[in-house]
Amino acid sequence: MVTVTNVTKEKLKRGDIALGVGIRNARTVDIGKAMKTAGFDWLFIDMEHNAMGIDIACQIAVAGQDAGITPIVRVPGFEHHLAARALDGGAQGIVFPHVDDAETAAKLVSYCRYPPHGKRSMTGALPQLDFKSYPPGETAEGVNDATFVVMMLETPQAIANADAMAAVPGVDALLIGTNDLCMEMGIPGQFTHEKVVNAYKTMIAACEKHGKFPGMGGVYAPDQMKIYTDLGARFILSGNDFSFMMSGAKAQAAAVRGLVG
Repeated sequence: MVTVTNVTKEKLKRGDIALGVGIRNARTVDIGKAMKTAGFDWLFIDMEHNAMGIDIACQIAVAGQDAGITPIVRVPGFEHHLAARALDGGAQGIVFPHVDDAETAAKLVSYCRYPPHGKRSMTGALPQLDFKSYPPGETAEGVNDATFVVMMLETPQAIANADAMAAVPGVDALLIGTNDLCMEMGIPGQFTHEKVVNAYKTMIAACEKHGKFPGMGGVYAPDQMKIYTDLGARFILSGNDFSFMMSGAKAQAAAVRGLVG
């Protein structure tokens, strides 16, 4: 029997919170180990909003799994090859941005799961299996079970379709992209607006109804985040490498300048 450990999926199944960190500027494999030590559970390897290529993303993913932190890649679009290559290269999960309906969600799931649950093509040795060979049926079952598939909801249409999307077999989580949702709603940056709170309530209720995990992205001030964790959000994108670097750098620069004068 093939057993693949996805630490984030296991934590969520236990009812724990799972904290993610966006990887946008880091380009070396040590970032996974560093973020594991920092206290995060998963890497949000972001291929949508930067110039990172598939080679670097997969190298970070392989090293991240070995470090005990789940590598999840946000692909930049719906093309089949974007998800398939990331998974074949070592990702343990895929985030699809800008998903608005259940039909699209079902198609995207099919890219990420082997038959009979999808249309993913079987390849040779996989990094998720430490390149060991197993019977194809066992490989498919073990990798399917450990793969984490996330749909991002970033428009009012997506929120209206949250229940139908959560009902799609093979979807593990719904993740609200709060920044884009606010833009689409005409309330940019108003992360605690009543419309946003209601959107989270709708998404979380859909996830609870269908046994999926509710996620939050784009809200990074702890007092604002607490509103949504109190409602039930558990798959939490908590910030990104660039913002953490800039925050620490600015604080240190200000502190050192304050030593003089």
